[in-house]
Amino acid sequence: MEYRTLGGTGVQVSALCLGTMMFGPWGNDDAEDCVRVIHRAIDGGINFVDTADMYSDGRSEEIVGGALKGSRRDEVVLATKFHQPMGPGPNQRGNSRVWIMRAVEDSLRRLGTDHIDLYQAHRPEGDTDIEETLSALTDLQRQGKIRHLGSSTFPGWQMVQAQWVAERRGLSRFRSEQPPYSIFVRHIEHDVLPVAQAYGMGVLVWSPLARGWLTGRYRRESFDDSPKGRATRGKERSPYLAAQFDLSRPEIQRKLDLVEGLGKIAADAGISMTHMAFAFTLAHPAVTSAIVGPRTIEQLDDLLAGADIRLDHSTLDAIDGLVPPGTTVDENDRGFSPWWFEPSAMRRPPIPRPA
Repeated sequence: MEYRTLGGTGVQVSALCLGTMMFGPWGNDDAEDCVRVIHRAIDGGINFVDTADMYSDGRSEEIVGGALKGSRRDEVVLATKFHQPMGPGPNQRGNSRVWIMRAVEDSLRRLGTDHIDLYQAHRPEGDTDIEETLSALTDLQRQGKIRHLGSSTFPGWQMVQAQWVAERRGLSRFRSEQPPYSIFVRHIEHDVLPVAQAYGMGVLVWSPLARGWLTGRYRRESFDDSPKGRATRGKERSPYLAAQFDLSRPEIQRKLDLVEGLGKIAADAGISMTHMAFAFTLAHPAVTSAIVGPRTIEQLDDLLAGADIRLDHSTLDAIDGLVPPGTTVDENDRGFSPWWFEPSAMRRPPIPRPA
């Protein structure tokens, strides 16, 4: 396993980060099996574990905490996130000081630890000044409850804004960004990755398999859109997830075409599509770590087997030929809907006409 420095923190993290979104009712509800996956990952060289308070409504954090009891806790860099709704109240979500101070205590309790190594804002928020968020996180860092702070799925301009505010106000700054990045989702190459490099931020990328598309599992001739297939499993949670496998959308037809071409590139390279997809993300010099999200030990073992695969220039060029740099196949995969595109933000209120 290769280890890389997380931005300018000096902290060494594995090139593969264990993501735990699938631990709990959202994926694998067998807690003991999830613990075995976590232990196998650590034994396989992974020392970076990422979770979030909202994954399975906190159950993922509880499973991770159980797996890291005792000496295991000191073996990993533990990351979690706040922002998403954790209750019906209007202040049980977001990036405000009020919520951050409560959310961190809840996460510490579920994780069974006295500190979080990397505490991340899961998404930006328009109703909260970034100074308010950074100020609260700085206080938590000075209290010893968090070691470093990071952002997730922030646009490039907001990453820069956060750096400027931290410098001008004497606050701790975001030391990492966690964006979506894969062969299918490359818009962050325009600004997010260059900004991260300019400010010495680590980058841990989520969904490098593009929600399973880049495993090669979904092919036109065998696409499963039955009620039991993955194509429909997301509908109960979110229309956004259901859209990822809606055959009526041109973007999904485009993905099915691209999978065929990428399969040939992987075959020419002598590797699986899954291994090629992870190696693609790790080839970018701005990327520190790629998040793997296995539900089972078998899936994890396959991912570990390809941990040290790196792509040559000809393979990367072939991928660029299919999906050019900076492009994203499906806009729904950006993982963030900017509030400044809402009609209320883009239209001036009508001028009252004289009676």
